Amino acid sequence: MPKMKTHSGAKKRFKVTASGKVKYRKPGQRHLMTGDSGNQNRKSRKPSIVKDTDMRTMKQNLPYSF
Repeated sequence: MPKMKTHSGAKKRFKVTASGKVKYRKPGQRHLMTGDSGNQNRKSRKPSIVKDTDMRTMKQNLPYSF
């Protein structure tokens, strides 16, 4: 059976942690941030963890990371 391909967009945007969770950076930190509240901007700086409901998709996109 041939190797599965990793989704090239996903491999640039997501990283699997040691415990098997998937970490990503929240969008919306490049420009047009003046309209958002400071609270919103501050919260989007921290990396986030992918929800359990999306983990099946992540395992398909990053087959050799788990």
